[in-house]
Amino acid sequence: MNEQDLQLLVEKISLNYFQKPFRHQATFNSRLKTTGGRYLLHSHNIELNKRYYEQLGLEELIGIIKHELCHYHLHLEKKGYKHQDPDFKKLMKQVGAPRFCKQLPERPKTNRSLKLYVYTCSDCSLVFKRRRAVNIQKYVCGKCKGKLKKVSVLTTD
Repeated sequence: MNEQDLQLLVEKISLNYFQKPFRHQATFNSRLKTTGGRYLLHSHNIELNKRYYEQLGLEELIGIIKHELCHYHLHLEKKGYKHQDPDFKKLMKQVGAPRFCKQLPERPKTNRSLKLYVYTCSDCSLVFKRRRAVNIQKYVCGKCKGKLKKVSVLTTD
């Protein structure tokens, strides 16, 4: 599905379920990670997460579109468009829009190696393990304020 197909789908759903036209832009936003879609208050556009369509199918995408169109139409009518508003809850029930979208299946973990930086305090010999490098010129031991010394960098595969 491309952007043009998405725009037509949103316009069709708006007319079929809300009996009102959708006069703004519907796009896929690849930066959305934790949500199926969002309605933008200032531009009135709707952004959708394409991974929901790819992984869960058209039915899930249609549910997300209905949910976002509830925000859209209520906001334009100057009614309660937020999740907790009675107008929103009522309209969601009328059109059969889901309150939440399903969770995406887990993404496969990337095979990047993990670095572990090991430091020791020159005074009290306390060992520090960190995932990020520490500037030993700037930071000192949190226990005794002694000077830090880099011991090693461990790499796990």
